[in-house]
Amino acid sequence: MLMPPFILHHPNSIEEACSIASKLIGDGEEFDWVSGGTDLLANYKWRINTKPHVISLSNIPGIDTVSNLEIGCMARLSSLENQNVHPMIAEAAGKVASSLIRKSATLGGNLCLDTRCFWYNQSEDWRRSIDWCHKADCGTGSDCRVIPNQNTLCVATYQGDIAPVLMVLGASVHLIGPNGERVMPLSEFYQLDGMKKNVLEKGEFLLKVTLPEESLNRIGSYQKLRVRDSWDFPEAGVAASWLEGDRNSIKVATTALESIPKIHTEEVGKIIEEGWDDDNSVKSLASVIRKSVKPVNNTALPPNYRRSVVQVLVKRAFSQMK
Repeated sequence: MLMPPFILHHPNSIEEACSIASKLIGDGEEFDWVSGGTDLLANYKWRINTKPHVISLSNIPGIDTVSNLEIGCMARLSSLENQNVHPMIAEAAGKVASSLIRKSATLGGNLCLDTRCFWYNQSEDWRRSIDWCHKADCGTGSDCRVIPNQNTLCVATYQGDIAPVLMVLGASVHLIGPNGERVMPLSEFYQLDGMKKNVLEKGEFLLKVTLPEESLNRIGSYQKLRVRDSWDFPEAGVAASWLEGDRNSIKVATTALESIPKIHTEEVGKIIEEGWDDDNSVKSLASVIRKSVKPVNNTALPPNYRRSVVQVLVKRAFSQMK
């Protein structure tokens, strides 16, 4: 399928990128940011929410840095497998898609991944045949195909691998745009809406991720369910970490189960308050997290199966932390 026409902008600095974004906003023009393009360009080929302008970040120097405590938005996932990063980040990056895709895919792109749904991620002709969907309604006001009779919320699923790992490591994201830079915990970056997806304002992009010094001492694991090990998006994913021996430092996050990746602070706190009892507490925590997630029927595997596997993935993640 041919790519639809759009104007591609190649800024050579962060300032120029923000200036282009500001001008397009002022002119009333719609646009997207692109880094590696492995998600956005595939969607464009299927005519999914295309824009007349695309701003590429590929020519901007210094935003592909990789270190223990800072990773730029243009860092390739393949570099996260091989460079000096936290072992959990390397583990999760190595489970994304295929080795070929990881050479193009970026950290920023994975964190800002578009939400997915089998009513949405289809060709234009296929979507037209079912009178579109709420997320890409082409101006028709079409209903949500997953949860009908409500057009207030899109339940498309976030299926990125890196976010839950960075959440349990305490990462923060740095956002930049025409109105300046702001910083927030990654756990506050996402918004429970498959259309809005995150808190990025018009003209902003995710510049980099920073990690606290404490993350260097955390150990943990990322466990993933997917249809094929070779390249598929997660159908469920669980990341868990702790400062070894300190039960109060336990963090657990999930992905591919709702419109956002989710850190389970409340669920972990509840089990710790009851008195941590190693394997028994892990089993209790796995059960509580299984009950807390709310997958819907819009990915390759049925929601009840995905929920049941979450319990298994939590136990596997903790088994790797001993």
